[in-house]
Order: sequence, then C-alpha cells, then structure tokens
Amino acid sequence: MQKLKKTYKFAIRTSLFITIIQTLLLSVFLYIEDSLSYLLLLAFAAISYIVCFLIIQYRVERFIYRRVKKIYDDLTLLESTSLTKQPITTDMARLTREIDRYAKDKKLEIETLKVREEYRKEFIGNVSHELKTPLFTVQGYLLTLIDGAIEDKKIRTKYLNRANKGVERLIYIVKDLDMITKLEVGDLSLNIESFDIVELVTGVFELLEMKAAKKKITLTFDMDYPNPIIVHADKERIQQVLTNLIVNSIKYGREKGTTEVSIENLIKNKVIVRVTDNGEGIAQEHLSRIFERFFRVDKSGSRKEGGSGLGLSIVKHIIEAHDERIYIESELGVGSEFSFSLEKVE
Repeated sequence: MQKLKKTYKFAIRTSLFITIIQTLLLSVFLYIEDSLSYLLLLAFAAISYIVCFLIIQYRVERFIYRRVKKIYDDLTLLESTSLTKQPITTDMARLTREIDRYAKDKKLEIETLKVREEYRKEFIGNVSHELKTPLFTVQGYLLTLIDGAIEDKKIRTKYLNRANKGVERLIYIVKDLDMITKLEVGDLSLNIESFDIVELVTGVFELLEMKAAKKKITLTFDMDYPNPIIVHADKERIQQVLTNLIVNSIKYGREKGTTEVSIENLIKNKVIVRVTDNGEGIAQEHLSRIFERFFRVDKSGSRKEGGSGLGLSIVKHIIEAHDERIYIESELGVGSEFSFSLEKVE
C-alpha cells in the first residue's frame, strides 16, 4: 500500500475538513430547532467522515490513475522500456522522479546519437577523400594511355608504374580498414608469446634505417640495454605498433632530428615503452582525437607523407586488445611522446 500513501493522506485531511464543516452546520441547525443532541452529532460526524473518505479516496485514486496511465501510455509510444516494466504508480513524487530520470536518459541518448552522427559523417567524408585521391590518379593515367599515350613505350611504362602505385595505395587503405574492423569486433586473434622487446625494437630500427636516413633522423635507445627485457604479447602486432609509431616520428620529425625509444619498469609485472621525437608536435586541442580513424592534424588535405590515416587508430586497438593502455604527450614545436604498457615476464 506504499503507492497509495499520498492519496490516503489527502483523503484523510479532506474528509476531516468536510466532516467538521458539515457537523458545525448541522449543530447550528439543530440548535435553532431546539433539538441539539451530542450523540446524534457524534454519529453523524463518524458516518460523514467514513463516507467522505471512501468517496474522496476512490475518486482521487481513479482521477490520478487515469491521468498517470495516460502518461505511461504516451511514454510507451516512445519505447520507454524502463517505465513500462514497472507497475503504474499514483505516487506523484515517484512518478516525477521516474519521468525526470527518463528525460535525462533520453537527453543523453540523443546527445550520443548526435555525436555518433557527426562522427559518421566525418568518417564517410574522410574515407571518400582517402579513396578518391588514388582512384582519380589511377584513372587519369589509364585515360591518358587509352587516349594514345600507350603507343609511346617510355610514357606507357612510366604511367603504368604510377597507376600501379595508386592501386597499391588503395590496397593498403583497404587492408588497414579490414584490420581495424576486425580489431574493433574482436575477430582478430592474438598470438601471445614471450619475446625480448629490446631485440624487437632493434629490428624495427634496422627496417626503418634507410627511411630515417633520408631525413637524417637518428633512431636510438635512451640508454644501453645489455640484458633482455622479456614481455608477454603478440610479437607481430607489437612490431606493427612500434613500426607505426616510429614511421610517424620520421614523417613528422624535423630534419637531423632524433627518435628515441626507452623501456622502463612501470610496476612489478609491467613495462612502459616510450617513443619520443623532437618533431613538429601536436596542438593540445587535437590530442583527444589523434587516435580516430583518418583524423589528421593537417587539414590542408595534403597527402605528401602517404599512409592510410589509420596507423594510430590501429596502434590503439592493438594495445587495447592486449588489455593495455596507450598514452600521448605532445607540445607544438617541441615534439611528441607515445607510450604504451606491456606485461613483463619476470
């Protein structure tokens, strides 16, 4: 009967008020008629109070119930699953709380949908832009060849090679999209093993040595690591993480700059790997979006540095697939530091 508490209180007070008024009026009438009887007044008051209480309670209950039910029915049309599962209450304070909670939930849901819609529009625009550039490039070379340039052996060879590079870029983007989709839905299984992270970083340095040499960037450790540091992770995926981070540091690093990798103990069974450069750096307002797909700090649309625009997003998903975290610290004009944790084998 908790749900009727408010209506009982109302009916009791209202019945008492009506009973007092009626009893006073009856008392005056009986006094005038010279037939005043206290026993009669007491019986009248009791009967009047009971009848008033029952009528008021019933009418108020039905009045509120019908209107509250209409509110619930209206909310049902809005798919209010959280309200329709509960019994209908006539407690207005409780109903107000439920409606307020429902309104806040819907407001949050609408705001989330707006953010997702904005992200979807931006994502589709970015995908379109990324695919459009190599597609138009390939089409341009092929049309030139079709229009007669194919007869010239030198032009034919040069344009076919350029068209092939455009196709390779398309394949690169599609492969990255496929990988990030699998990572997000959990379809990409990890091959967890124990390996030396120092040796892996050294191998990545060797692979990227020539790329770094073109900009005279030095790839180095922060110190000598004479002993192996064994971690427990997917070696191939962590190599991909390191490669993406170091390639980025080379792309956006200053000429004759430095890319430095350090490996530190974080806690007893964790190490943190840091990739630090002294390149362009990233403005603070962009740091929260740096791991989004296709997000680029440079809005000019230039693609001279190449890449699919998915590298950092893939890095984040790989690290999170290991149940680890990735961090970024950056200052415009000073440089950036990406760091991620890994499980250490004692």
